[in-house]
Amino acid sequence: MSEKADHSFVTVQGRKLEVQKIPGENRDAPTLVFLHEGLGSVAMWRDFPQKAAAATGCAAVVYSRYGYGQSEVLREPRAVDYMHVEALEVLPELLERLGVGDPVLVGHSDGGSIALIYAAAKHSVRGLVVMAPHVFVEDISVTSIAEAKTAFEGTDLAQKLGRYHADAAKTFRGWNDIWLDPAFRSWNIEEVLPRIHCPVLAIQGFDDEYGTMAQLEAIARQTGGPIELLRLADCRHSPHRDQPGVVLEAMASFIARLEGGA
Repeated sequence: MSEKADHSFVTVQGRKLEVQKIPGENRDAPTLVFLHEGLGSVAMWRDFPQKAAAATGCAAVVYSRYGYGQSEVLREPRAVDYMHVEALEVLPELLERLGVGDPVLVGHSDGGSIALIYAAAKHSVRGLVVMAPHVFVEDISVTSIAEAKTAFEGTDLAQKLGRYHADAAKTFRGWNDIWLDPAFRSWNIEEVLPRIHCPVLAIQGFDDEYGTMAQLEAIARQTGGPIELLRLADCRHSPHRDQPGVVLEAMASFIARLEGGA
């Protein structure tokens, strides 16, 4: 097996998106599709997708959404429904272009929300791994996002983000402005949860600065298919960074059960 990941660009909805493809050892295993957080990108996942591919035998696709990473730079403000647009318009077209069917979506934060919306829209999905997903907006989310704005304006955060994004200021504002818009306070995707019938592994840290266990509880209570919850101590908003070993082990076991037809 070639260890080298393939890095390229794919045009979706008329915009150039950065895509990384990682080969998998098991040809029969589903493809993992990684959906990044609100300030994420291909590069910001670091080596986690490679480790997940190695742990599961699955091939993986990692991409930067429009306005992120080395994908096309954001030209306009995001709307309240930006996660729905990604899940219902962009992601289906991207997967079709890449020839990926029946994937396991691995979503972090906003990416977890996008995965849930996609799976609820009758798209064919083998399973979902959602880490720190949002299904409604909490006070803690808005407070931390307001603090991030202060940090972006007064610290070296912009410089740090510049290592991961073609235009860090536009990436940051595209995410920050919509989350702090009063109209976004009522954003809620709980109504889609009963339409999700594939298996779900939902992961949340007890120390998550952007959300509480209420998110996981809402998903567990309302999702229409089998669900496993993984609640992690000593873990903030990025379980795959704070507790990578536990997360990889849980993912490998979850995917092995999917492949066993359970």
